Order: sequence, then C-alpha cells, then structure tokens
Amino acid sequence: MMSNQILDNPFPFSNTNKRYYTLSYYYKEKYGQKVCKVPLDAGFTCPNRDGKTGFGGCTFCSSQGSGDSILARRSSLAIQFEEGLERMRRKWPNALGVAYFQAYSNTYADLETLKAVYDPFFEREDVLEISIATRADCLNDEIVEYLSGMAKRKPVWIELGLQSIFDETMKPLNRGHSSALVFEWIEKLKKTPIRSCVHLINGLPNETLEMMKESVKKVGEVHPDAIKIHMLHVVKNSIMGEQYLVSPFPLLERDEYVDLIVSQLETLPMDMIVERLTGDAIQKELIEPEWTLKKTIVLNQIDQRMVERNTWQGKLTQTAGSTASKSKNKVLDL
Repeated sequence: MMSNQILDNPFPFSNTNKRYYTLSYYYKEKYGQKVCKVPLDAGFTCPNRDGKTGFGGCTFCSSQGSGDSILARRSSLAIQFEEGLERMRRKWPNALGVAYFQAYSNTYADLETLKAVYDPFFEREDVLEISIATRADCLNDEIVEYLSGMAKRKPVWIELGLQSIFDETMKPLNRGHSSALVFEWIEKLKKTPIRSCVHLINGLPNETLEMMKESVKKVGEVHPDAIKIHMLHVVKNSIMGEQYLVSPFPLLERDEYVDLIVSQLETLPMDMIVERLTGDAIQKELIEPEWTLKKTIVLNQIDQRMVERNTWQGKLTQTAGSTASKSKNKVLDL
C-alpha cells in the first residue's frame, strides 16, 4: 500500500509518501545523505528576560529558552556539538551535522561576542551549515552583514520566532515586538545569502482555527525559505504553565490538529521547506497536551489525512504539474 501511495503522490519534492517538502528531503537532495541539526546552547539570553523589553520571557517558553533537549548544555559548544552529533549517529550512522544554535536569542550580543561564538563553527569540517534561532528585535544591519559574509563559506540560516501574525494574541504572551518587524527582516534577508525560517505555534490562547490558518497563509505570502509549525506545549517552569494549572484553557485535540495542519499545508507555496509539523517536549516537563508526545503517530496521521483528502502542500496556491520542474530547480539551488 505504501509503495502505491508513493507512486500516486502528486507532490514533486518527495521520494516517500510525504506530500509536503520535508527538511529531510531537502538535505538528501543537496548533500546525498542524512543530515541532522544538532541543538546548542551558547549561553545567550533574551531582551524580554533581562529587562530590555520585559522580564520572564515569552509566557510559553520554558526556563531553558526552548532548548530543553540540548545535551551537555553546561559544557563548551564544541563538546555540545560533538556529543549531540554522536547521539544522532547512533540512529543514523555517518550522518552529517548542522550546528543549530537553539536556546534563547542567539544574536543578542555585540558583534565581537557573536564572532567568538560562530567563527569556530565555520572552521569545523564536520559542520555543514549554521542555523541561528533568534528574535527579530535582536537583529541589526551589522550582524546581518557579518553573517552574510560568512554565508559565502557555509550556508547560514536565521530562524525567527513569529508564533502568530496577530499582535493581539502575542502581546499578552510577552513576545515584546510586532509581527511586522519579523516580516521586515525576512524581506531584508532575501537580499542577502542568508536563508530564513519562521516559527509558528498552533493552539495559542484565544486564537480560532481561522486565525491559525491565516498566520500560515500570510507567512506563505511573505515566503521565507522554510517554516516550522508547532503545537502549543504547556510546560512546567513557564509562566503559561503556572497560569494553566490555576485556570486551564482549551487546547486542540489531536484529530483537530491534524486537520488544521493539512489545511495549512495546502496554502503554503510548494517550494517552501517544512522543517517541522510538531514539536518535541520533554515528557516530565509537559503539562498538556499529552498527545503531542506521540509524535510519530501525529505525523503518520497527517500523511494519511492528506491521502484521504487527495491534497498536498501548495494545492491551493499552485499546481504541481506546471510548477514542479521550475520550483525544484529553484529550491535545490538555495
């Protein structure tokens, strides 16, 4: 049955049953083998944690700055990378590594500090690419100029946390900057060799399904190189977690989430890489929803639902037959 699904798959950027453009497919086409992102903690903080724009961070963010899965976080960055890559290679022998600076805001420092952190990774032969998670209010022209120059040596990605395009959603969650600022930086990054990825969260308090769909549609229109979509995790050691234990709010059920993801994928450009469709939470830290711990089941249900609905990424924005060849050449030359 699976082989028939692959043969019948109308989506051009896939060699499996996936009907969306996975990061795994992108890496395999570009490098010819398995590539893993190794999460790192460089010891940065955030402007809405240290008082520059606020305190406490985004209410949904854990005390680890969304870097809860990082190994050896108190060790040097070199050891973090080496141990993280070794862990990946236990599952995928000979996998290649991307240095993923994940925890907190990884451009929130002066340029000399950033160079001291990043320059050694541009020198390492076992690092394919550099991926930097940060906030839109932690970028400036000087930092982007530096990273643009380094991108001539190795591919550089900047990942920006948007979460929702609706400022009325994000203000009480303490994001601390406007949605417009994220889109301004995406447009600026398009003029550089740096690639961009935007993070969104489904299931934020007081958002409707239509609002979540609108966020994805808007990101698709702005067209960064990649997108990550998460389900909201209510976790311990977060402001939201404390609030939820006192006054629980509605969360999406798994089937509802699967249907939402399929609808969101339909509106994304066919040539946008989908890096993630569900996040990873540490089981002992997760309050709700518990169904997100069954990540493989969720992803399999998304695949099945897309087959049932005879749909694929970009179905509502472009047709596979007329754009596949042009889009494929464009994306794989990134």
